[in-house]
Amino acid sequence: MQPLKLVAVSAGLSRPSSTRLLADRLAESARRQLAGTGRPVEVRVVELRELATEIAHNLVTGFPGAALGAAVRAVTEADGLIAVTPIFTASYSGLFKSFFDVIDNTALVGKPVLIAATGGTARHSLALEHALRPLFAYLRAVVVPTAVYAASEDWGSGGGAGQDLAARVDRGAAELAALLAARPAAAEQPESVVPFAQQLAALRVD
Repeated sequence: MQPLKLVAVSAGLSRPSSTRLLADRLAESARRQLAGTGRPVEVRVVELRELATEIAHNLVTGFPGAALGAAVRAVTEADGLIAVTPIFTASYSGLFKSFFDVIDNTALVGKPVLIAATGGTARHSLALEHALRPLFAYLRAVVVPTAVYAASEDWGSGGGAGQDLAARVDRGAAELAALLAARPAAAEQPESVVPFAQQLAALRVD
């Protein structure tokens, strides 16, 4: 059975980044829940911070660099996607939007997507519903019902806020895992080996 491919896209700009931390938590929760179904999972995180220059060049020239091309292929070939952005001015970041602008607008059709965001205050949580969800609906992805938002106070050690974030992470990841687990498993294709004698016979001229 081939492993499921799960890709998390993080648009965090700082290092360390709460956006990357949220992406990692969501991916790990989904991986853990899929492991319980017996489906192996390969997780990859795409850091848009490292691709910013190539994304800008692609928008101007129409041609991706090697690293951006690999990231786009990873996203388009994934079985499921986790998309996480910081919230700037009540919406997703320009880097986040620019990355999805360079992806073909039919590449995510039918793909399960979990959307998430980070911000300084809980007041920005509605950006998930008025900005991110319409974006992926336009791309005809299948967005899970639970969107996960993490404000600054959610990262405190212990306490109710941290527990609430953990519960939202697990709920959103469970919804994504359920969609991925329902996808048909692709069997490993055995490598076709042509016997050496047969290869020689094909080279003979009558």
